[in-house]
Amino acid sequence: MSKPHVVVIGGGYAGVMAANRLTKRDDVAITLVNPRDHFVERIRLHQLAAGSSEAVVAYVDVLGERVRLVADTVGSIDAGARTIALGSGQEMAYDYLVYAVGSAGTAQVPGVAEHAYGVSTYEEATRLRSVLDAAPADAPVVVVGGGPTGIEVSSELAETGRNVALICGDRIGPWLHEKGRTVAERDLRRLGVDIVEGARVTEVMDGRVRLDNGRELPSSVTIWTAGFAAPDLARASGLSTDELGRLLTDETLTSVDDDRIVATGDAAAPSGLAYRMSCQAANQLGPLAAETVLARLAGATPQPVSIGFVGQCISIGRGLGLVNFSRRDDSAVGARLRGAPAAKAKELVCRSTVWALGMEARRPGSAFGLKDRSRAGRVQAARNFPSGVTVSGAVSSQGWKM
Repeated sequence: MSKPHVVVIGGGYAGVMAANRLTKRDDVAITLVNPRDHFVERIRLHQLAAGSSEAVVAYVDVLGERVRLVADTVGSIDAGARTIALGSGQEMAYDYLVYAVGSAGTAQVPGVAEHAYGVSTYEEATRLRSVLDAAPADAPVVVVGGGPTGIEVSSELAETGRNVALICGDRIGPWLHEKGRTVAERDLRRLGVDIVEGARVTEVMDGRVRLDNGRELPSSVTIWTAGFAAPDLARASGLSTDELGRLLTDETLTSVDDDRIVATGDAAAPSGLAYRMSCQAANQLGPLAAETVLARLAGATPQPVSIGFVGQCISIGRGLGLVNFSRRDDSAVGARLRGAPAAKAKELVCRSTVWALGMEARRPGSAFGLKDRSRAGRVQAARNFPSGVTVSGAVSSQGWKM
């Protein structure tokens, strides 16, 4: 009798964690399908764009030996036949599917596709780096989006001497506590970032951006960081998703359409109340998705997910940072770490995240997470509200950084 085959789509933080946790059982064949043959440190992509990091790690350093890596894309999922169609033209069968496709930048504003650069994928960040390298040192750079990605990109570039304006929408860091927001704004201004609040970009043009107040800003390089969504793979394959393309699941991360499909990381929307897109969530959700699959393989009932947050950790250039602590439900509190100590904490987070992946590869089951005991109550409350009503201030699609 052949081993059950579990296919993991996506080799980011959640996908690697899930694949590694699945190796707890020796009688399971595991395949990880990812477009690249190297692991991307997504929380370092702003450094890649600015030239201070390559943001890649060899899969041999983070992936379990029993996990087969297939460098390919996935074009569609046939849930009925339990197969996926690969970009190379091949078809791959599965017994269980872990959907860990992550997220990417999204924008509906005119001119973004033609005249702006993203930084949410390795390819986008690499392209942006080459564009910045070719631009004059004093060329005006406009970063759109006041979330963690926008803050990190703008500060990283300003620290190198770039002329940077940051367009924040209503205000910078709306998910931060007021005290944390004050720190971020102060340190950005110290680095020379021109913070523009109370305005949104309505059009990106060649050499400038137009705001909704009628103002136009010169921009040799426009960087778009406002908003993220999951890839369209699940929706295009006939599976139920939320408005951002995340797979709709129950509290065990199991698809509402098919109990052989489990979602995790940025691409999962358990009970329609998705966690913040972040490596902080992904590193915890990845193992839990695998545990759901392992429970079903054992004929047991999967346990509901419960993960907790500790805060938002943001680098502000290479020398400064902000750690805005939070409750377990991801709502910010006034406690914070700032300046050089916070920068060191952020670097420790980046290194320990990769270390945790490698540890799970060597010792499956070693990764652990925090618990948010208030989650069950929010889920129950959401069921008593009309569709589309959000019942938790912690639920956010703003940003994917820890």
